[in-house]
Amino acid sequence: MTRAGQIRRRAVPALAALTVGALALTACGGGGDGGDGGGGGGDDTIQILVLKHALTGPMADMAWVGQIEEAAGVTIEWEEVSADWEQKKSTMLAAGDIPDLVVGTNTITNSDLATFVGLFEDLSDDLDSLPNVTGMFEAVPATEAMATQPEGTIFSLPSYRRFWPETGTRQFINQQWLDNLGLEQPTTWDELHEVLLAFRDEDANGNGDPNDEIPMDWAPAGDAGFGLFQPTVLLGSLGLPISDGGGDGYFVEDGEVKNFLVDERYRDLIAFLHELYADGLISQDVMTQDYSAYQSVARGDGDTAKVGFTWGWAGSDRVGAQLAGQYAAMAPLRADDSIAESDLTWSYDSYLLNYGVNSITMSAQSDNKEGALAVINAFYDQDISLQVLWGDFEDNITKVDDSTYEVLPPADESTDPSTWKWTTTLADNGPGWIRDDIEVALPADLAEAVEQSEPLQAAIANVDPATDIFPSALIKMSQEDLSALSINNTAIFSIAMQRWATWITEGGVENDWDGYVTEIENSGMTQNLEIHQGYYDEFSASQG
Repeated sequence: MTRAGQIRRRAVPALAALTVGALALTACGGGGDGGDGGGGGGDDTIQILVLKHALTGPMADMAWVGQIEEAAGVTIEWEEVSADWEQKKSTMLAAGDIPDLVVGTNTITNSDLATFVGLFEDLSDDLDSLPNVTGMFEAVPATEAMATQPEGTIFSLPSYRRFWPETGTRQFINQQWLDNLGLEQPTTWDELHEVLLAFRDEDANGNGDPNDEIPMDWAPAGDAGFGLFQPTVLLGSLGLPISDGGGDGYFVEDGEVKNFLVDERYRDLIAFLHELYADGLISQDVMTQDYSAYQSVARGDGDTAKVGFTWGWAGSDRVGAQLAGQYAAMAPLRADDSIAESDLTWSYDSYLLNYGVNSITMSAQSDNKEGALAVINAFYDQDISLQVLWGDFEDNITKVDDSTYEVLPPADESTDPSTWKWTTTLADNGPGWIRDDIEVALPADLAEAVEQSEPLQAAIANVDPATDIFPSALIKMSQEDLSALSINNTAIFSIAMQRWATWITEGGVENDWDGYVTEIENSGMTQNLEIHQGYYDEFSASQG
């Protein structure tokens, strides 16, 4: 997870570092001899399409690629994609012309697997050739559940990262501003409101300009749901559990699958946010800024901070190293005094952060099946997995001994660890298995995020992933149901996200609510809940 720890399950509204950027489509060959085979390469050639982050350098610059080639006895030809993947993918899959392997978290989705039957290799028949993968399945059973279709087939493999905290969003307040104004950290929504008013009116940053403070800001939402670093985490102030920053809204309560888009607690949150917006306490650009602007504004001007209360991955990532010392990581707020601490929840994101679904997929038409399987197995090797995630040995990570490693600071001292990882390797987009029985001295940004999660731990512990979270990562749906959900979601979110923005900036949620709920239910929410409930009941029964 990085500055961009903004991943979302369906849409990624606030994605800066994990969203593929606007680089041109490039490819680099792995070199080596070869005749004809493997999708146009030689008999010892494996063609891999890899979906990369826009910051990530050429595959040819990554030393671990050579280690995979040596372990598998192949030469790899890379097709490197950093833009326009959905358009390219639809053409490629429709033509049935795919390379030996496709690499990248959810580059090939469950919907793709269900739609293009016969195009992808069923790896359940090949597990004898994948000892590293079977080892991961045994050590981390959730990875096998993520990989396995209802009928027992395995068409794509996940990754497992292990070290990421259970939530991707931390809550920050400028402690220096509080100290300047003689204020305590707020514990309720009303107290937050009062603090933000003081931030607005009393020159909290002390630079002599009482009008340059932004009391509150959050990451931009998209058009298909919510992600990390957004005020949906305040639903936990009302005891409503969410995952992945909110995603498409599903949660579970007393065995019933619900969606917060039609829950009155969501209405109450929007009403509160409108009060803040109407008082000039929220950035006036909050609904239109992109993630890059969201980050840069918070980094202020030298030692002068601009934002008082916000959410992010880690303090230094959110506001920059120069300002990070001014901020304190905060515990969750209660909506009011009637909410007990034991009722508070927070966004549970462990599946999102510690697992990468559908990280590598193999063509059923590969001319070099043995070589392709050997490459897959090599990706899940212990040393290679660490390098795929953090970068090459010596440059980015030191191997102390066979079970001890240390992630090094960025070689470019002007770059923070979050950004550096993405420039030098596939990072969270790569396949791999980080073993639970090895020791890794973590990079500064991840260690910081873990430490700054401490104030949230009690609320996170109040979320039971077995009973409060809809386990999307572990449930495989039929193509028919996936299609129905997709069609319904298009209609639902075209309404919901527009209302989200309008109600916060202009108000009216209380008067419009009942009509809105009816409209959302009639746009497919009722069917969506029925579909989710059926799968949840079946999954729960299978868990004993």
